[in-house]
Amino acid sequence: MMDLPLVQWQEHVAQRWSGLDPELKEKFTSLHEVDDVFKCSLTLTTQDDVDFLQSISAGHSVQKDAEQAAKCRERGNCSFKSRDYTAAALHYSQGLCLSPLSSKQLSLCYANRSAALCHLQLYQDSLDDIDRALKNNYPSHLSHKLEDRRTQCLKHLSEGQRSREDHHSPATKNQSHPHGIKRASAGPLTFGICPEAAVCFSAEKGRHLVAAERIAAGEVILHDRPYSCVLIPGMEEVEGRRGRQEAERGMEHRRCHRCLTETLHPVPCDGCSYSRYCSNSCQRDAWEEHHRWECPLGAELIVTGVMSQLALRVTLKAGLKKVQMAREPIQEEHGDSCPCHLHYGDSYLSVFHLQHHLSHHSPGVRFLCALTVAALYLKLSRAGPPSSWELSRTSETDSQSQDQEGGTAEWCSELWLLGSAVLRHMLQLRCNAQAFVTLQHTGAANSLVQSSREIRIATAIFPTLSLLNHSCCPNTSLVFSTGTSEAADCSDTVAESSSTDRGVTVTVRAAKAISPGQEILHCYGPHSSRMATQERQRLLQEQYYFLCQCEACTLQQQQEEEGSEAGGSKQSGLLCGKCKGSLKKCREDRGFLCSQASCGHRLSSFEVSRQLQEIRVDLEKAVDLMERERPDEVLRLLRRTQSPSGLILAETHPVQGELEDATARAYATMGDWKNAASHLERSAAAVGSQYGEDSIELGRQLFKLAQLHFNGGARGSALSVIPKVRRLLCLHSGPLCHELQELQAMEDCLRGYSRV
Repeated sequence: MMDLPLVQWQEHVAQRWSGLDPELKEKFTSLHEVDDVFKCSLTLTTQDDVDFLQSISAGHSVQKDAEQAAKCRERGNCSFKSRDYTAAALHYSQGLCLSPLSSKQLSLCYANRSAALCHLQLYQDSLDDIDRALKNNYPSHLSHKLEDRRTQCLKHLSEGQRSREDHHSPATKNQSHPHGIKRASAGPLTFGICPEAAVCFSAEKGRHLVAAERIAAGEVILHDRPYSCVLIPGMEEVEGRRGRQEAERGMEHRRCHRCLTETLHPVPCDGCSYSRYCSNSCQRDAWEEHHRWECPLGAELIVTGVMSQLALRVTLKAGLKKVQMAREPIQEEHGDSCPCHLHYGDSYLSVFHLQHHLSHHSPGVRFLCALTVAALYLKLSRAGPPSSWELSRTSETDSQSQDQEGGTAEWCSELWLLGSAVLRHMLQLRCNAQAFVTLQHTGAANSLVQSSREIRIATAIFPTLSLLNHSCCPNTSLVFSTGTSEAADCSDTVAESSSTDRGVTVTVRAAKAISPGQEILHCYGPHSSRMATQERQRLLQEQYYFLCQCEACTLQQQQEEEGSEAGGSKQSGLLCGKCKGSLKKCREDRGFLCSQASCGHRLSSFEVSRQLQEIRVDLEKAVDLMERERPDEVLRLLRRTQSPSGLILAETHPVQGELEDATARAYATMGDWKNAASHLERSAAAVGSQYGEDSIELGRQLFKLAQLHFNGGARGSALSVIPKVRRLLCLHSGPLCHELQELQAMEDCLRGYSRV
């Protein structure tokens, strides 16, 4: 889904489009080149448009504000007093971002955050904040508190170092890992496509990836980093008992705005209150690469949306020379017109030549993108061209004189390249942007059994990943990582990239064996295990402009046309409330009919949807009660929920799986491990039926089951589940994921117990 501008700007542009002269509308719609569309949009963009954008942006100010910083510090103090040190650190961090340089609030927030970090046992981070507080004129009469804290942190660090040295005796120092799991080498990570895969081209599929040799299940196919990415603002990160109180602090407050690493002690931007980073090095790199021009546009970029910001960021990172080189005509090599050689991994060239689908976008979407980019471009150009673009002196003089005259139609050739490239990338991103997802743990922080869900934290453009076409039942699995994650364990034979940035990465593995000549595919979102065929095809047609005819779509369409009883009952997962026979869909009225001829019970689609919705409402209530640590009420609610009239969920129905999972969580909260495991086994059966026996979803469910057996002392049951979990996690996430390390620790403990 495209991250569009705020509604106010969308409505303004829609009104401008509807009020446009019919001849201008026809002219704009008839343009087939991005350059021409951008030039036309410059002539159509008025000062009123720029002023309206600025007026909306006023409500999203990113200016420093000492008064607001003081309020954040007070909220941090309240959290600190209640011993919620994580919340305190987040409040102090927001206060730091709002504090003007050299202000009193800046030093006080650093000092207070150092105290919270010390309580969280982040001693080195606490020391760093102590130094920052002192460098920013912390009151001298209070400095003794910081020096006492420094002594305390240094003592803890020293004790921790001695403990680690004692733990690693000479006999064990050379072991790769105490649990026998090989860790990633300290050398540079490698990026690119494995030798068993090749880039191919066809008029129908464009550039795509094909297996040149057999690729075994679990093997790494490619490892890629984004050319650029943008953090999504306003996403809630924290769930659980304190989640409601933390809801106002979205993803942008808890992650580095460059490498997306989660941090409780971000380094704020000196110029705005929005951007923050995990380290001084990330702050410097972001400033040099893009933020020096984004910083004064902070509020406008929030209003115009993630896609426009990402398009601008891609262009700023590339610079004028790379944009000019990418615009040069493609040279055919050896008489071969196949553009496979355009793919150079982490290169702007491969991004520039992604399909922009200008002719497929509706006139309204084209106009929205063009006017948005034009308004940003006019505001940015008045601040002067980016120094890294190395414009000629003549061009700079010409542009300044034109700006003074107020002209926007005849920009010099070098200057309008910026806007044209940004528009090109904004159009590309509708079909080529990749949602960057990560696992977020849900439930109480002190829970002995992990629950998690995928959340989208950023939007990115991956040059190599963009080669993969879509399938509703893909043969690959994706794992995203940030910061210093050890998820990347690519083969040494994969081509090494020249960049030293190792922050954000994606690793693609074969989810099943892929034969030579078979295309390598991944899912763009609509998956056959989560969505009906017609709905998937509709969404893919609307966003990506193709009618999906993948293996899953073709097979399911055939089943629907043939009216297969087996296929119908499997898809419904519903049982008759009278005789417990399976309910099948009636093609003629889209209702449900009992498969037992002697029963003949019918339910309308409306009635089934209503009952399923009621169950989902109860599930949400159960989750809320769980967060408030009232598991007994959860169990009473779920018992009532599982007895609807006229309809029974089969054991394999996805909603039944969710009910069993919620019941298991309630029993686990009460310490009833046996009952919890029993219900989670039923939930795992439903998950396996929905997603497949080789799915990562089943792997995560079985991982929780292993935890339950382990906590309940069911040694035999735990040891029987662990190998299944290990196989699935290795297949999809690789041998270095942290869940596997925890799994190994459990197994070692259980086998050690058996030897006593």
